[in-house]
Amino acid sequence: MKIARPPVAHPSRPAYRAPAGACDAHCHVFGPPEKFPYAEHRPYTPGEAAPRERLARLHAHLGLDRAVIVQATPHGTDNRAMLDAIAHSNGAYRGVALLAEDVSDAELERLHAGGVRAARFNFVRHLGGAPDPDYFRNAVARARAIGWHVELHFDAQDLAEYRDLLNRLPVRFIIDHMGRVKSDGGLDQQPLRNLLELLKNERAFVKISGGERVSASGKRPFHDAVPIARAIIEAAPDQVVWGTDWPHPNVPNDMPDEGELVDLFALYCDDESLRRRILVDNPTRIYWADMAAANP
Repeated sequence: MKIARPPVAHPSRPAYRAPAGACDAHCHVFGPPEKFPYAEHRPYTPGEAAPRERLARLHAHLGLDRAVIVQATPHGTDNRAMLDAIAHSNGAYRGVALLAEDVSDAELERLHAGGVRAARFNFVRHLGGAPDPDYFRNAVARARAIGWHVELHFDAQDLAEYRDLLNRLPVRFIIDHMGRVKSDGGLDQQPLRNLLELLKNERAFVKISGGERVSASGKRPFHDAVPIARAIIEAAPDQVVWGTDWPHPNVPNDMPDEGELVDLFALYCDDESLRRRILVDNPTRIYWADMAAANP
């Protein structure tokens, strides 16, 4: 079984100081496996545990106050490690779950009470491809009933094939990692046009995470991802959030330094009010909507 490399042990401190309430809207926790075992049929095994305590130290180091923990595939649909991290965050974390096909209504309610606000689905071909259509349709309906959105892992080159499906979704949906658009294709490449066209749908959002996956060079600090991120932000600034993707599972080239990733975000947009919108206001509307309504 593939062993994923561990993250950078001692990330740098970013030069950019994020605003109060800034959110890392895409990160993971792994284990510890003696408490939260990995799934038997997992696609890879983390090279080392990435528990909630380490994640909290990272965010304190980076100056990030909130986070969204996306369920890690090594844990499969056992969401306990994520729920444990949320429970110890004093309201600073929210979660995105992976759902079993036979998930019960009681389990959905338990996940919601534990801070989960979305379900995630993979459409990337080399990672297994699209979910069963009936399962996906049913899961989206159940997510809508409980007030969740859905998060979708796509290669943007495939978005045109699923355009009708996406535009018919009755819930907000978020495309992870800039749709994995590659920087060497330039700003006129079809995958990026697909992604920007999708953003005309007000329910569509994009995470400008995964700069190391967008970078064609794969070399830190991944500055060649900047034009792609800027194009996405310019197209729909109210439909964008950002995340580190720590601890960066299955990165093929340079392992990111999270301090550099914060500074890379600062290059994505120059205006501080826009940075605040992406780091604070947009994630609040998506993941902390109940709190936003209580504190207009």
